[in-house]
Amino acid sequence: MSKAGPDNHKQDGEIGHKHGATSIGTLRKIYGQGFAAGYPPTDTLGEVMLNLNETSMSQLRRDYKTGHLVHKITNALH
Repeated sequence: MSKAGPDNHKQDGEIGHKHGATSIGTLRKIYGQGFAAGYPPTDTLGEVMLNLNETSMSQLRRDYKTGHLVHKITNALH
């Protein structure tokens, strides 16, 4: 199990700032129904981000780091 270091905290802050208004329902279209399990689809990433499990966070971090997150969110909204 990996621990969030300083680089992850900075990256998480950037993700929250840029994509905090994205609904959990939209992110589930990308990552599946298990993303942010236990939260309603109407909650936003900004509301639940600090409580996400490592699996959900690592998916976001990977796509954000590679530059794919914006594209995936845009596609999920259409």
